[in-house]
Amino acid sequence: MNISKDDLAKYIDNTLLKQDATEADIVALCRQSVQYAFKAVCVNSCWVKLAARETAGSGVEVCSVIGFPLGAGISASKACEAELAIADGAMEIDMVINVGALKSGLLDYVKEDVAAVVAACKGKAILKVILEMCLLTEEEKRKAIELSRDAGADFVKTSTGFSTGGATVEDVALMHSIVGGKMGIKAAGGIRSLDDARRVIEAGATRIGTSNGAKIIDGVEVTSGY
Repeated sequence: MNISKDDLAKYIDNTLLKQDATEADIVALCRQSVQYAFKAVCVNSCWVKLAARETAGSGVEVCSVIGFPLGAGISASKACEAELAIADGAMEIDMVINVGALKSGLLDYVKEDVAAVVAACKGKAILKVILEMCLLTEEEKRKAIELSRDAGADFVKTSTGFSTGGATVEDVALMHSIVGGKMGIKAAGGIRSLDDARRVIEAGATRIGTSNGAKIIDGVEVTSGY
């Protein structure tokens, strides 16, 4: 796919989720995101208010991760965190699915967990569900995608970038085969070049999460990072 760098910027959630990220780091991320006209800036929930202030009026949306990176908190806490992040200015929410519950076959619980955050976001923010595909079997991947769809989420997302693997073309294509045209698809983790970005977009991704957005756009070699 021959997508231009200007067009690619509109796919990118420019991301900084490291636990040692400082206030100055978040400000720099936001200013970079405004400079490059990225789709969104993605931060931990404690930084949402700052990010909203730094990006105000720019067209860059603010995204907050919820239950990150494990997804193993109780549903009420995820919903509450989402509500608070939205109140602080988040326009998008990326929640982590409860992987252990899914692998235990507790499918109703997984769906209800997503639905709790769907309810918190309804009419206020877009919800993306992080499935952590690298930890799932093929059948579990399909179930996770279907449960997220049936719970009313807006996007499915491949990865946190904090586990054993990131986005793959195959996983994005699987998501597209199940929900393409009905939900957004976010590829995240390990996308480190313009070619990587083009490949996942060609497979069906409608959004890309990366901490290397500026380097990808500028054609700088990237060897590490989310």
